Amino acid sequence: MANTRSAKKMVRKIARRTEVNKARRSRVRTYVRKVEEAIESGDKTAAQEALKNAQPELMRAVTKGLMHKSTSSRKVSRLSKRVGAMA
Repeated sequence: MANTRSAKKMVRKIARRTEVNKARRSRVRTYVRKVEEAIESGDKTAAQEALKNAQPELMRAVTKGLMHKSTSSRKVSRLSKRVGAMA
């Protein structure tokens, strides 16, 4: 357990940051899931629209320090490849 005042403050800060990051991570996953659901349903226009909405959300996660830039780019690339491959 934290003993010093600074350590106690850091525990509080980390707890707040964890809550914020959890919400952001959930938001990103929701957008990615919407793209995947549109791909599964076979609706190309819906998939393209969902991807267009998911892409900035994934890049925002990078600027907020939630994930690495390569991770975000890889996810966008794989999703766009799957959307492009739709009939």
